[in-house]
Amino acid sequence: MLQSSTNRSILISSYSLFLSLPRVPSSPLLSTSHPLLLMDHHHHHSSSSNNKTNASSFSSFPHSSSRVRDDRERSKGRSGGGGKDKIDALGRLLTRILRHMATELNLNMRSDGYVKVQDLLKLNMKTFANVPLRSHTVDDIKEAVRKDNKQRFSLLDENGELHIRANQGHTLMTVESESLLKPILLPEEVQVCVHGTYRTNLESILESGLRRMRRLHVHFSCGLPTDGEVISGMRRNINVLIFLDVRKALEEGMKLYISDNKVILTEGFDGVVPVKYFEKIESWPDRGQIPFYRGQIDDRS
Repeated sequence: MLQSSTNRSILISSYSLFLSLPRVPSSPLLSTSHPLLLMDHHHHHSSSSNNKTNASSFSSFPHSSSRVRDDRERSKGRSGGGGKDKIDALGRLLTRILRHMATELNLNMRSDGYVKVQDLLKLNMKTFANVPLRSHTVDDIKEAVRKDNKQRFSLLDENGELHIRANQGHTLMTVESESLLKPILLPEEVQVCVHGTYRTNLESILESGLRRMRRLHVHFSCGLPTDGEVISGMRRNINVLIFLDVRKALEEGMKLYISDNKVILTEGFDGVVPVKYFEKIESWPDRGQIPFYRGQIDDRS
């Protein structure tokens, strides 16, 4: 009888200790039903160049969790559905695939960036709304293109077969600038050519110029991030504007292009737009002049 009471006391004490322990929230990364966690192309590129990766292997990548959270937050702001709007989620997946992942997924991408819609719909992937890509239709893709407020995609019907491409933002070397984009030949073709950035980046930019980073091009916008307007090629929360001297850039051999959704793109010189081609720098939204030394970097002289 004494032993029974002792055992009961031990059980009660153990249960009380369990209840007092802090609860650890369950992580969506541990759920087998969690939607595909798209990997950051920057982390994967070095290994993917030598090894073709089957689409089915893109499942969960813990190192991409911060990117997933960022994408979800952006989705909340756009769709108001916490990332659950299936067409919005489809559009974000299409952007990622067409800009960065076609090589890894063994998609047949043309030099102008187009892939067959039917090839996309065969991929074994899920959107952030946890919807399999294979369950989407051609009409869903058309709707995603139509609803995209920055016009990131173009559709092409060729011999009765629908193709789609991202208009800009590529990191894929299979895409050729001359095939994807329209060259800008005269400065009069461009009224405004401005790159939006942040104060925290300005010191580095003034030291080494604007770099294309992982993308094929440095991006400029044809307009300012004015309230009520959607400007392609620029984030809305930027606080610094860098204006390009288009005439000087063209005269000295810099190639400039414009995409279907009116983003101005350039490879610069060896991937860099030097400071000598900056026309002016302003703070945003107050439009105050930010002084800088235009001759700070002059690799072409």
